[in-house]
Amino acid sequence: MKQEEIRIPEDHAASAEKIPRELPVLPLRDIVVFPYMVYPVLLGRESSLRAANYAVDRDKFIFLAAQRNANIEEPGKDDIYWEGTVAKIIQIMKLPNGLMKILVDGVVQATIAAFLPNERFLEAEVEINSTSYEVTPEVDVLIRHVSTLFTEYVRLNRNIPSEVLVAFEKIQNPRRKLFYIAANIAQSVDTKQQILTLALLKDQYYALARILTAELDVLKIEKDVDMKVHESIQKSQKRFLLQEQIRILQDELGSDEVLTPELAKLSQQIEEAHMPKDVLEKAVEELNKLKKTPPQSPEFAVSRNYIDWLVAIPWYKRTDDNLDVRHVEKILNEDHYGLEKVKQRILEHIAVLNLVKEIRGQILCFVGPPGVGKTSLGKSIARALGRKIVRISLGGVRDEAEIHGHRRTYIGSMPGKLIRSMRRASVINPVILMDEIDKMSMDFRGDPASALLEVLDPEQNQTFNDHYLDVDYDLSSVMFITTANVRYNIPLPLQDRMEIIEIPGYLEFDKCEIAKRHIIPKQLEEHGLKKDEVKFADKAINKVIQQYTREAGVRNLEREIASICRKVAKDIVLGTQTNGKKSRSNRIRITDTKVEEYLGVPHFRTRIPGVQRVGSVIGLAWTSVGGTILQVDATIMSGRETLTLTGQIGEVMQESARAALSYIRSHVKELGVPANFFQKKEIHIHLPEGAIHKDGPSAGITMAMAIISAATNRPARSDVAMTGEITLRGNVLAIGGLNEKLLAAQRTGIKMVIVPKDNEKDMAEIHPKVKEGVKIIFIDKIDDALPFIFDTKKKK
Repeated sequence: MKQEEIRIPEDHAASAEKIPRELPVLPLRDIVVFPYMVYPVLLGRESSLRAANYAVDRDKFIFLAAQRNANIEEPGKDDIYWEGTVAKIIQIMKLPNGLMKILVDGVVQATIAAFLPNERFLEAEVEINSTSYEVTPEVDVLIRHVSTLFTEYVRLNRNIPSEVLVAFEKIQNPRRKLFYIAANIAQSVDTKQQILTLALLKDQYYALARILTAELDVLKIEKDVDMKVHESIQKSQKRFLLQEQIRILQDELGSDEVLTPELAKLSQQIEEAHMPKDVLEKAVEELNKLKKTPPQSPEFAVSRNYIDWLVAIPWYKRTDDNLDVRHVEKILNEDHYGLEKVKQRILEHIAVLNLVKEIRGQILCFVGPPGVGKTSLGKSIARALGRKIVRISLGGVRDEAEIHGHRRTYIGSMPGKLIRSMRRASVINPVILMDEIDKMSMDFRGDPASALLEVLDPEQNQTFNDHYLDVDYDLSSVMFITTANVRYNIPLPLQDRMEIIEIPGYLEFDKCEIAKRHIIPKQLEEHGLKKDEVKFADKAINKVIQQYTREAGVRNLEREIASICRKVAKDIVLGTQTNGKKSRSNRIRITDTKVEEYLGVPHFRTRIPGVQRVGSVIGLAWTSVGGTILQVDATIMSGRETLTLTGQIGEVMQESARAALSYIRSHVKELGVPANFFQKKEIHIHLPEGAIHKDGPSAGITMAMAIISAATNRPARSDVAMTGEITLRGNVLAIGGLNEKLLAAQRTGIKMVIVPKDNEKDMAEIHPKVKEGVKIIFIDKIDDALPFIFDTKKKK
């Protein structure tokens, strides 16, 4: 409902005297009718039509009130504002669709005193507001101020025609001016209704001034935004025109010497990058293409981004290696305890570099359980050599484009991880640490492990070709270090290109030294504790290692020590606050008793050899987090002649159990087993901790001994553990992970370990401390193990 006509009627003071007090009420949506103004109103509700017809039939006077909520279809007395305008219907027009259009002339401001009972339409008794007013100096100033604000408002608002000001200047009556301005402001119903709520002219002008001031602030902001947008568009257009003129002039002159500042900077960067000849030709070709491409074209951004990558990656800059062998050895010893084999390999590499100054094939792969220091060792190597290091995480990578990059034809394409790493390093000879190389997988997007074959091949990586750059890049000066937890998860062609260095789990002695040298000082510093106020006893550290952690590395050990430090910090703070002293003079000594107080009940218990039981034998197993003992239980009962295996056993281990049973059945006399032990009997072999998957051939001899123990009814020694793969001829074959298995035996209190004779050569690499307290027996055949397991006199 828009204002259809604006006119200035006669003063309605005389008409107001003739207005009856009881009037029909017409609720209006989204409009506020002011006195002295003419409005068209479209009616559609039945109650509104009846109210309008009643007013026309009587004296044409009607009370117009705005609805509080325009969504209400049939408003009641609580749904409309009680302040409104008495108007006179001056024209009525019935439309074909059943609607009615009326033209109303606002007469006077009024307020509903009370509603009258009427079921057909709203009817109320109204009170006419006094039309008398006094123009004081304050009111006169207000009128002038509001008139100035309204003039500026019309000038800034594009939706109001200038004729409004022409009509406004002819108005002399202050009340008419007030309502004329209010009617022409683009504001909400609630805001305009504030003016009708007030009775005094001065208060109404103050309210109008506030509304106009707020509207002017919004209009000025909109104008500023429009100007900025317009200026930005003008600058872009101007720049485009100038660039086009420059390009046309260059074409006419046949010269490329005049460049825009942006392209001139790119040209300078290309010259300073010292690229190889073929790469330089490619960069100049792209720059020439860029000169002839409009900046608004999508190809401009693609070419610009490509050149940025060419100039950003290093082509000649390198760091000087620190080839002092003693310095490198010092750094490695500072950062890591133990790991002698790895350190010796690094020192050998540095020694060769001293002689030949450049060596290819420097690709190392550290394989070991989590937490043994593979990643930190790579960082130490970089620090010792004085090289920059960049770490690439390969865990979960399944897209070949992550290595070789995306081709430039794709939107959002970019180089692969190798080139991005070289850009971060900004030198051509960094140390690139590729973490979790055994965690890659493949899908329809390609095999990233196959893409790494080129990267990790010293004969090929000097011409590494990234799909995005599409030029050869030399990676031969890079020292690649990779890490993995499980060796057999690495593809064989990839293993062939790396020197694999096995990092075994730490001994308890090693863990104790690492805790004292590295973990405890680090945690004390991180928790705000001083070295001289907290002391860890060796027994306390050993208790944490033995009873609160069960791992090959030291991560959980660090977590438990951090937990102790947090509780110590809490005790110190509570003690300081309780005593009211700022100084911390008390020294805290962490003993084995304190450890249990801070960490609670031990998580693990040291296994003590228990009672010997028939059919129960102890084996040794290797896991990705180190070695562990493996309990194997066997029992023989009446039933069908079957072999049942439980405990989530894999295929290889099941085959080992069948091979063990076949050997025993075919050699019952030599083994002292009853010939009919399997007749109408069922053998059940179970490996506890059934939630954990178990597989591998090294438990063959353990399951064989469990069956023999159950068949002969002889208990096996509980302080003897064994490992070894068996054949149908009774031979015991070599196994892997011997160091971890011996470490697990020592940790759990095993006194004797039976291992295959073929593993005797591996003992030279076993640390002497692993062998302390453990007697190691080497056997060739299954029969050789019987005297050591069943408490018979051992034969030499």
